Amino acid sequence: MSSIKASAMIFLFFFLSGLIELSYGQIMAPSPAVAPPPISNDGKMIDQGIAYALMLIALLVTYLIH
Repeated sequence: MSSIKASAMIFLFFFLSGLIELSYGQIMAPSPAVAPPPISNDGKMIDQGIAYALMLIALLVTYLIH
């Protein structure tokens, strides 16, 4: 029984050391940051806000009715 534990510990050691070696893989240089596009108010955000408000009202009305 002791030999099984010893061999299991040896296997576990080599397995974990292999996993640790995977973390030392190739380090890539960070890519340059891309500037975010300017925020434009084209009405889409307003429509989405109204839709969220209507869904919240519908949820509250449904909750109050039941």
